[in-house]
Amino acid sequence: MKKAALHNLGCKVNAYETEAMQEMLEKAGYEIVPFKEGADIYIINTCTVTNIADRKSRQMLHRARKLNPDAVVVAAGCYVQAQEEKQETDPCIDIVIGNNKKQDLIAILEEHWKKQNESKIAESKPGETKEVIDINHTKEYEALKVSRTGEHTRAYIKVQDGCNQFCSYCIIPYARGRVRSRRKEDVVDEVRRLADHGCLEVVLTGIHLSSYGVDFEEKEDLLSLIQAVHEVEGIKRIRLGSLEPRIITEEFAQSIASLEKMCPHFHLSLQSGCDLTLKRMNRRYTSAEYYEKCMLLRKYFGQPALTTDVIVGFPGETEEEFGESKAFVEKVGFYETHIFKYSKRHGTKAAVMENQVPEQVKAVRSDILLKLNEENRRRFEESFLGREVEVLVEEEAEVNGKKVQVGHTKEYMKIALDRNENLQNCIVKVEIENDLQIIH
Repeated sequence: MKKAALHNLGCKVNAYETEAMQEMLEKAGYEIVPFKEGADIYIINTCTVTNIADRKSRQMLHRARKLNPDAVVVAAGCYVQAQEEKQETDPCIDIVIGNNKKQDLIAILEEHWKKQNESKIAESKPGETKEVIDINHTKEYEALKVSRTGEHTRAYIKVQDGCNQFCSYCIIPYARGRVRSRRKEDVVDEVRRLADHGCLEVVLTGIHLSSYGVDFEEKEDLLSLIQAVHEVEGIKRIRLGSLEPRIITEEFAQSIASLEKMCPHFHLSLQSGCDLTLKRMNRRYTSAEYYEKCMLLRKYFGQPALTTDVIVGFPGETEEEFGESKAFVEKVGFYETHIFKYSKRHGTKAAVMENQVPEQVKAVRSDILLKLNEENRRRFEESFLGREVEVLVEEEAEVNGKKVQVGHTKEYMKIALDRNENLQNCIVKVEIENDLQIIH
């Protein structure tokens, strides 16, 4: 029995794919071991969304080679897809698997072992006889599946891949290809399997989730998918991955608000609160349109947790433009804002734009928004003090030297419960008495 270790980098879609590959390996008879010395195969599902993600991907590939110089090191995912030429010269990698071929992992490994037994691979040094497994894009959705999840209580369900937007800063359409959606019946079947294994909460994810169904001839969209998942017995909560603001229409907001399992927790991609910056980014909305979508969600959900992403230091971003963006973040009052310093990605339009912002300026602007994020988060959480909430308990943990039960509310606030009994995978009603119960 060969030992396999996996490591995931990047988004929830990557995390789903890594779990699917692990399940495939287990079914094929591989022993899954921690990512440390002693594995026969190391599989790294890489990310390329920023320069930091590229660096982390390379570091993990090199770490795998150091842990076992004789192991087979497999590089899969977006860094592989977008940085093809770098994989060809990297001596740490034995097998390169494109984003559309992870479903063939077992067959690829079996073919590798066969070649190793029959040819020069056994005599060569690691990386010398690299195998590159088709990193061309496909129009078909890659058939990966999971029947259980490492989180036990919550499962991320990949329902869509690819993106057609081509924002000027983003490399992902080049790494993931165009939009491909997963058949609704396949998604529902997977959700049923997960519910049968005790999963209570599912998160529908995709590279560009709002585009779900646009590639189907028949009329299917994200709303119809959510409604179908809502019918699955055993599932108590439904969350959504990152959404584009344009999908939030009156009909969409009203319809999902009528579904009792729908969590009032929405991540709406912003990137900038300044219209001039949004235009250079090729984002297809204005700040006023974005604000209107936030108000629609608040109209139907009352006090939903709204979270977002903001890029600081995009090419050409002046102090005035940054000031507009900061003021907009204040105006919306997000629960959480994820701040990213602009990262130049070779091959994108933004990479060759004039007026690139110095790194030290990006750092200052990032710090300003991080401070604002803390203020917004605290204000949102304090509004729940004294209120009764439902917590899905996920694990036992130690907080300030004390053992507690930990879980999330529907708004995705992380709560500590002072309970002695094991409440894992139970939904418990609790009154938030003080801010010490809220974990960050």
